[in-house]
Amino acid sequence: MTRYEQLAAQIRQQIEDNIWQSGDRLPSLRDTVKQSGLSLMTVLQSYQLLESQGWITARPQSGYYVAHRNNRFGQVTASKGLHMSENVEISTSIFNVLQACKDPEIIPFGSAFPDPSLFIQPKLSSALASAARHLAPQSSVINLPPGNEKLRRNIAQRYALQGIHVSPDEIVITAGAMESLSFSLQAVTEPGDWVVIESPAFYGALQAIERLRLKAIAIKTDPVTGICLDELEKVVEQYDIKACWLMSHCQNPLGGTMPDENKIRLVDILVRKQITLIEDDVYGELYNNQKAPMPVKGFDKTNSVLHCASFSKCLAPGFRVGWVAAGKHATKIQQLQMMSTVSASMPTQQAIADYLSQGGYDTHLRRLRLLLEQRRYRMLQAIQAHLPEDVKVNIPSGGYFLWLEFESSFDANKLYHFALERGVSIAPGSMFSTSSQFNHAFRLNSSFQWNSRTEKGMEIIGEGCRKLRRK
Repeated sequence: MTRYEQLAAQIRQQIEDNIWQSGDRLPSLRDTVKQSGLSLMTVLQSYQLLESQGWITARPQSGYYVAHRNNRFGQVTASKGLHMSENVEISTSIFNVLQACKDPEIIPFGSAFPDPSLFIQPKLSSALASAARHLAPQSSVINLPPGNEKLRRNIAQRYALQGIHVSPDEIVITAGAMESLSFSLQAVTEPGDWVVIESPAFYGALQAIERLRLKAIAIKTDPVTGICLDELEKVVEQYDIKACWLMSHCQNPLGGTMPDENKIRLVDILVRKQITLIEDDVYGELYNNQKAPMPVKGFDKTNSVLHCASFSKCLAPGFRVGWVAAGKHATKIQQLQMMSTVSASMPTQQAIADYLSQGGYDTHLRRLRLLLEQRRYRMLQAIQAHLPEDVKVNIPSGGYFLWLEFESSFDANKLYHFALERGVSIAPGSMFSTSSQFNHAFRLNSSFQWNSRTEKGMEIIGEGCRKLRRK
């Protein structure tokens, strides 16, 4: 990090630790220059960065003050109990919600994809054009599963930077993370097997379970710390569980990130019962803290965790390039891929490999994380301004989703239709469960640039909330 970013991170940590509280006046620019030994310009850049992120506010002729950060939001609570489903059927409702987000006239707060304008990178486009021009005839064979060798080495190197040893031979390149996750689940289960998922769960997991004719046990998931490990321990003793599919970081839809101690305990529980963990880590690069969180894979001593990720949420959404660090299951997953999609796109594999080799990816990620945090804070301000006061909001430490809840009688499906008729999409809670326990909740995508159009979208959502609650 640059010096001004380091100073900003230090002040932010002080605010999080309540050394400086909402409304406190921060030391003046000149006092901070003396204390830190940095230049006036560097300190000013730090304060401006914190202001853009919503941590502090500037008052003319007075100085900088710690901002009031949405203290009125109630705390979202974890789901209740277990939900078992022997016949998962959810794809039709999910399809309808996602189709609505394709319309350019719709404000896509219900979308699962980040704002495409965040990924306008001439360097990446140039790499793709070059890859297409220089694509050798034999590449159609060379890049068959497990995929482009250079890209697999690039990915293995990024694991190594976190202290995780993953051989390039264990990595299978796929057409996006959804393919890697589906193949992973298929590799370790048979129709009729039990699979543990989160509650609420990423709807892609529900779709995969439906397609593979599996049975699901949904375990309550805390919006801050993730899946309930006490409940998991009980379930694995009572049922013959074959796999556990969960998100370790910035869980979709809640936004929670598992603490390291929970990840260690999770691995211990699953290893004892020889249950395969399918770790969905597509948001792992979108953390807010200075240090990247360690995936569950980093605590795996038996090489039994299948770690799935992609470049779709952090670099190139349209390229559809993902991967799975599959360990002993790599060959099986390659076989499944050959029988299905054959391989991921060869030019896009090569383009991303070339881009990563040139350097600059981490610079892009730092900028992306900053923009996502700024936009999330702006949406939180709009929620505070336009939605009823008793709305509960989970404020995550990364990613670009916000999970909102009202009282149990509230019908988010009706809100979805109300908003859609007026040009706004949301993701109702029913998308994330086969039960009805999240019908009072919905998810918003906070990644989009804030302007009068998105502000109007939040006004419409607020209007719908108030109208439905009066009925």
